[in-house]
Amino acid sequence: MAQAVRHNPVSLLLDDSKAHPLESSLAAVTVLLGVIAFATAFSGGLHVLSAWTGLAGIVTGAWGQFISATTGERFALIIGLGGAAFGFYLGMAHGGLLG
Repeated sequence: MAQAVRHNPVSLLLDDSKAHPLESSLAAVTVLLGVIAFATAFSGGLHVLSAWTGLAGIVTGAWGQFISATTGERFALIIGLGGAAFGFYLGMAHGGLLG
């Protein structure tokens, strides 16, 4: 008989059943910055916000990749890095970091 398995969404990052607070925090911050950079990249008037959040997302994502401990963290970091890099690229194309 098949039974439904309920997963905690945070457990997707922790596939070795150990706590990694720094690594998980960097993954969450990178995804958040990537979403902000990606969302603001399409508006030319928000290019400064897009460029700075993209740059911060790239830096936090790169550091998170360097110290990540699990595959789930690396997956979230790559998704966040992609959004941050896209936002940074379009922010730079629309006017750069300083306007």
